[in-house]
Amino acid sequence: MAVDIVVVNWNSRELLEQCVESIVRFGNEQLGKIVVVDNHSSDHSLDFLSQYPDVALVKQTKNVGFAKACNIGAQQCEADYLLFLNPDAALFANTLESVIDFMEHQENQQIGICGVKLLDENNHVARSCSRTASPTGLFFHSIGLDRPWPKLGQAMREWDHLNNQNVDQVIGAFYFVRKSLFNKLSGFDERFFVYYEEVDFAYRAQQQGYSSYYLADVSAYHLGGGTSDQVKANRLFYSLRSRLQYAYKHFGFVQASFVALASLTFEPVVRSLKALLRGDIQSMKETTLAYKKLLLWGVGSTSE
Repeated sequence: MAVDIVVVNWNSRELLEQCVESIVRFGNEQLGKIVVVDNHSSDHSLDFLSQYPDVALVKQTKNVGFAKACNIGAQQCEADYLLFLNPDAALFANTLESVIDFMEHQENQQIGICGVKLLDENNHVARSCSRTASPTGLFFHSIGLDRPWPKLGQAMREWDHLNNQNVDQVIGAFYFVRKSLFNKLSGFDERFFVYYEEVDFAYRAQQQGYSSYYLADVSAYHLGGGTSDQVKANRLFYSLRSRLQYAYKHFGFVQASFVALASLTFEPVVRSLKALLRGDIQSMKETTLAYKKLLLWGVGSTSE
């Protein structure tokens, strides 16, 4: 059994180089193709790839978004498994071998998606798994109640992520998928430019009888933030937009509109008050800009 790895890059520079280097260094005989899909970077972040002639590079003439770029990369792949790896992530020794061995066990054949324990630069374990998005969970997130009471929201921050278990969703930074399932679901929904594409994929996989699994026995590196930290206002805009797109796709009009109302009324106030209490004027400006972009996009477009 083999795995092909797809890395989507947008102005990642040193991060991408460290990511590819880790794949080349720790990839074993089970590693198939390495595909880098570049979303029209402008920072010369691809220059180092001349050192790695076996890496397949697919250049886009514009930023087509994360979901679409992943699908484009997957079209180049033929292995039994796909790993979508963020540029701000990296492999450790035995990461690939351990996940493949786990997925190959007979009792795990209905596990379609696998994530691993993600460690940051300080060796801290990221709280990276989530519950299936729900109208109430997104509402509590919008008004900030999932911070003091994580069980009310989507992110599983109350769990230390130190044990193996079935979960509803693993983070897209390290997204290990059966290629047969990816083909069956026609890949990621490209309406999600970035964010929620893995949430949507995991939910659709559940509907087909496949589960997601978090494997704490296996580790990988993840910086967190990464490329999206370059444009925080845009990051918030795309996160909000994808949330509304997901809601209108899966919740029905009434419940989705409930989520939209909370996202557009309560949440900007909560975000701005938090930034004000911190004295963070820049965050207030970024929040205002993100919501301006969201309103210009238009709530009426959420079902597109």
